[in-house]
Amino acid sequence: MALAYLRQRFGTHRLAGMGETFAFTAALWPWRAKQQVWTFLTVPEGISDDVEGRQSDLRRGFGAVKVRVTVGTSTWDTSMFPSKENAAYILPIKAAVRKAEGLELYDAVDVHIELIAV
Repeated sequence: MALAYLRQRFGTHRLAGMGETFAFTAALWPWRAKQQVWTFLTVPEGISDDVEGRQSDLRRGFGAVKVRVTVGTSTWDTSMFPSKENAAYILPIKAAVRKAEGLELYDAVDVHIELIAV
């Protein structure tokens, strides 16, 4: 699914309030912890700043933000997390989604996120 299609379908990242949507392209990268490898992508700095600015005083654990994510034809609810190391939010991409969409580490991915709780 092309980023232009996502922007046409869902709009750009300057909508107000809950249900605000963002569209971007980012590369998948691995995060290794002990015996496991998790796959993430980094939310662009400008979008991360917008999301951070919308955080309520009641923060979730680890500063997590609940989002609805669309990659290709796959849509699911998850949380994205602030990363000091990346100076942005990071978003986990499930193995089932990577398999369904034919994605590998370091692939550039067109992503649509919708804020469902901040």
